[in-house]
Amino acid sequence: MKYNNRIEANHNIMLGKPVIKGTRITVETILNKMSQGATFENILKMYPNLIKENINACIAYVHV
Repeated sequence: MKYNNRIEANHNIMLGKPVIKGTRITVETILNKMSQGATFENILKMYPNLIKENINACIAYVHV
């Protein structure tokens, strides 16, 4: 999966940390939730404006 169309890093948003485009939700936040046992469904309930592809993009971002 290409993450470029879903993840951005901008020094004006969250001090340049990579975030899901159009949000202030960092890749780090999503990955931390997953490392604590959250499932895709849990994360989508916590952040209803996200879609499954956003979470997949966070995972893809880490693997690059």
